[in-house]
Amino acid sequence: MRTIKDSTILITGGTGSFGNCVARRIAAFNPRSVTIFSRDEKKQEEMRRDFPDFQYLIGDVRDYDRLFQAMRGIDLVFHAAALKQVPSCEAVPMEAVKTNILGADNLCRAAIRQGVRTVVGLSTDKAVKPINAMGISKAMMEKILCAQNQNPIETIFCCVRYGNFMGSRGSVIPLFKKQAEKGDPITITHPEMTRFLLTLDESVSLVLRAIEKAKGGEIFVKKAPASNVILIADAIISWIGADAQRIPKVVVGIRPGEKIHEVLVNEYEIRRSVESEEFFVIEPEYRHAAPSNERPAGYEYTSANTQQIVSIPDMVRLLQRMGNAEFY
Repeated sequence: MRTIKDSTILITGGTGSFGNCVARRIAAFNPRSVTIFSRDEKKQEEMRRDFPDFQYLIGDVRDYDRLFQAMRGIDLVFHAAALKQVPSCEAVPMEAVKTNILGADNLCRAAIRQGVRTVVGLSTDKAVKPINAMGISKAMMEKILCAQNQNPIETIFCCVRYGNFMGSRGSVIPLFKKQAEKGDPITITHPEMTRFLLTLDESVSLVLRAIEKAKGGEIFVKKAPASNVILIADAIISWIGADAQRIPKVVVGIRPGEKIHEVLVNEYEIRRSVESEEFFVIEPEYRHAAPSNERPAGYEYTSANTQQIVSIPDMVRLLQRMGNAEFY
């Protein structure tokens, strides 16, 4: 069984929300070393205060030579580096191509040449039936990583696909929380919009499962509850103890590239997925013994048909599990 214990680990984009969380979790598994690879020296310096034993490398996944150097002697790679903000990727889509697509190709070539044991790429529900530049580029990241094991190589590549990380930088929960604390109107894009909700700790657990179970080319999906954005806003107001009567909610309209409901497994992928109580594992198209899921034709796993959080107290309990959003 592939484990973290005594492994050398590289986290690309390691100073982001996921990197900080995974660093806290994997430290308990006694890895031989953890290297944080990112292009933000300020965030690296902040992270160094909490994790002084980690190694820190300034670099960009757009730079193949720097990635090749960083992967020398590495066993496991968690690929979290990405441009992930939908509006900015819509404004300059070629920048998303450079980081999310060409960066993924650089990562694969460097990992294979350096003999990395396992590479896990972090993806998003926006990569499924994508309608925006960020989602399209992340869909291509999935394709690039999951195609590698068609060839006889030692490195195992796979992806994990998530809905929203609760409390991650740039996500809706920290935004709503800041607006409510200031007494400003909470900006709702669309009153019927739903979003998957996954704590960062749960996202790390999915990566650990992928490391243990991957044979090559799979996409691992953690089932997660979802909620309407109006309920999320109301729960945040309750959570911080604010006066709901004094904080209006304003509908500002859907941003470019946004969906009303998100999809984690589409109707094409469901046919070749293995489903359990907590997970979907989407097998690669090129694997001969692809499974047949028993869901009806046309079924998709979406934020509209997953378990719904429908009460403010239940949502508040989930926010409490998330912890301090400002940390992320």
